[in-house]
Amino acid sequence: MGKASRASHAKSAERMTPIVSSAHLAAGALPSLSELEFGLILLGHAFERWMVRCMAAAGVPDLSPLDVLVIHSIAHRDRPKRLADICLVLSIEDTHLVTYSVKKLEGQGLVLSGRSGNEKTVHISRKGEDVVRAYTRLRERLLVAPVKGTGSDEGRLSEVAALMRAMSGHYDQAARAAASV
Repeated sequence: MGKASRASHAKSAERMTPIVSSAHLAAGALPSLSELEFGLILLGHAFERWMVRCMAAAGVPDLSPLDVLVIHSIAHRDRPKRLADICLVLSIEDTHLVTYSVKKLEGQGLVLSGRSGNEKTVHISRKGEDVVRAYTRLRERLLVAPVKGTGSDEGRLSEVAALMRAMSGHYDQAARAAASV
């Protein structure tokens, strides 16, 4: 094998080696799933850092990633939300986490509580609306514009999002199965 051929072969082998955090998991029947999981780890942490720092830049520095998700969920469609609905939409099993987050957001004057029959509801306050608008403006400038500038295909991003939602169902089913083993 010539020098050029060996170099080409080595590059080919490098491309085929999955980029993973746990080689022992990639050694199974679907190494690409381990690649996806590693990508999710990196993306998840980057997304959480982004949310917290964007919210801090919008004027509210002491929120956790969950707090940011909850305030955006409450602001969604400008309707009061039940805690159970927030948990369902965000796929959160531990309702106390959302309850704590709502109390924290209430304490900062970003959301207000109400009642619908016997159920507690929450809705965005005027101050919360202002913060969400500031976050949205920052997001457009600091994240959306650069992503669009890369020429990212919106259709492809939607396909990836659909795949991620479908994969969440597989992970949920596997979690239920693991709980019964």
